[in-house]
Amino acid sequence: MIIAGTWHETITDGLIAGAQRTLDAAGAAHSVVRVPGSFELALAAQAAFAGGADAVVALGVIIRGGTPHFEYVSAATTDGLTRVALDAGKPVGFGVLTLDDEQQGLDRAGLPGSKEDKGAEAADAALRLARVITELRG
Repeated sequence: MIIAGTWHETITDGLIAGAQRTLDAAGAAHSVVRVPGSFELALAAQAAFAGGADAVVALGVIIRGGTPHFEYVSAATTDGLTRVALDAGKPVGFGVLTLDDEQQGLDRAGLPGSKEDKGAEAADAALRLARVITELRG
C-alpha cells in the first residue's frame, strides 16, 4: 500500500508515480491512500497493517520553514514510521523528503528533469525488505 501526504502536491504526485511504477514492475498489488500530511503517515501505516497490508510505502514532503516546526514534524514522522514497522514486523519504505526548499523536492520526485526518484526508491526498499524478511522467517 502507498500512503502519501497531500502537502506539496506536485512533488508528492511525482513520488506516488515513481512508487507505482516500481510496484507495477514487480507485479505487486497496491492501492494509494492520501492523508493530510507527513505527521499522519504513521497512524495510517499502522491501520494499513492492521487491515492486512504486507508492506507500506510512506511518502511525504516536509520543507523547512522559519520555525522549529520542521524539526518536530520530521522527527515525529521518522520515529512514528520506525515504530510502526517494528511493531508490525513488516516493511515501511521511507519516502519522506525533508527539504530546505521546494527545488530539492522537485529534484528528487522522479519528475521529468529530476535527478532522483525517491518514490521508486522507497517502493524498491519495501519490496526488497519484504523478501529478506520472508527469507529470514523461513
